[in-house]
Amino acid sequence: MSAAADRVGVTELYASIQGESTHMGRPCTFIRLAGCPLRCRWCDTEYSFDAGTRMAIPAVVEAVRALGLPLVEVTGGEPLSQQGARPLMHALAEAGFEVLLETSGAVDMTQIDPRVTVIADLKCPGSGEHGRNLWAQLAALRPQDELKIVVADESDFTWALGRLQHELVGITAKVLWSAVHDELPAARLAALLLDYRAPGRMQIQLHKVLWPDTDRGV
Repeated sequence: MSAAADRVGVTELYASIQGESTHMGRPCTFIRLAGCPLRCRWCDTEYSFDAGTRMAIPAVVEAVRALGLPLVEVTGGEPLSQQGARPLMHALAEAGFEVLLETSGAVDMTQIDPRVTVIADLKCPGSGEHGRNLWAQLAALRPQDELKIVVADESDFTWALGRLQHELVGITAKVLWSAVHDELPAARLAALLLDYRAPGRMQIQLHKVLWPDTDRGV
């Protein structure tokens, strides 16, 4: 393993309540890795763009073990922008943890330990990064994986629905819809899901309900 792959830059490592995905509400340890090649318009973790604290992978695993929770999520930034992300997830799975990966859907998602549940974004036009979606890899997500669609308005919603009917037709991953916080009212997204008989399910960011005035460590 190269020197770059046996360590990771960590922005945060903490225990909280899982705020999104089908695992919402579960106690979870979060490892927020540093760095991201994307600049989504509504990013709420810009503080993760710097280099973070370099940690050896065994030290990260021990820090996770010390928090005592069986579920762990590797997130960012964009965690897959670091060479050490894959070895880290493998080490966590080997240590017996249930591992989630939250990724942008715009960085290579291959060669990930198959025990890891991938939660990938579909970047809509409102994000400013929709040209970077890796369509073939998103379409290949497994039934245990999840596709998260964050929409800022009805135009984003209908665009995403079109992608599910074309580039992503037949996708077996769970489809999750979210509204951009403070832009699209949740009730409006619910109405769109009903009006269009859209596949998947709606989610609301639980951590922003529980801790509305806290930006980090939740």
